[in-house]
Amino acid sequence: MLGWFTLSADAAPGAADDLLLRLARDLGDAGLRVTGAVQRNTDHGADCECDMDVIVLGEEDRPIRISQSLGTGSQGCRLDAGALEMAAVRVGAKLAGAELVIVPKFGRQEAAGRGFRSVIAQAVSDGVPVLLHVPAEQQRDFAAFGGDLAERVAPERLGDWCLARTAGPA
Repeated sequence: MLGWFTLSADAAPGAADDLLLRLARDLGDAGLRVTGAVQRNTDHGADCECDMDVIVLGEEDRPIRISQSLGTGSQGCRLDAGALEMAAVRVGAKLAGAELVIVPKFGRQEAAGRGFRSVIAQAVSDGVPVLLHVPAEQQRDFAAFGGDLAERVAPERLGDWCLARTAGPA
């Protein structure tokens, strides 16, 4: 059970992250044992790159900064891959007893076999449904990874998908 969604190209930056955060909160408030992580970007204005943090659900007071400040004019990738791996390890340690796992996205790191990829695989192997965002540019790699287990879900149906694949709220 591997649910995924994508948003239209004209969606606001961070819209998928906001959607997953609201969903995780709503499902948790309803009594569902949700684990995983969401991404939060902090905008610093037009002349500055945003800060990217991963928030492990249940550890909201301990965000993990996954972006690096590379300085003006830098052309390199700002992702701190080590910090992303640390977030994945922290989520992996919380899989026991989860009814649903939410992962921020299947991005370039996951396509390359890193990031949250092993957490996704472990949860699916354990029979725990996983929900994540898949950006358009990663859909081919995700299809190869998820195969027949992957089910595209309309963004407005995410909550229904989650409840239908779990025991529902306690």
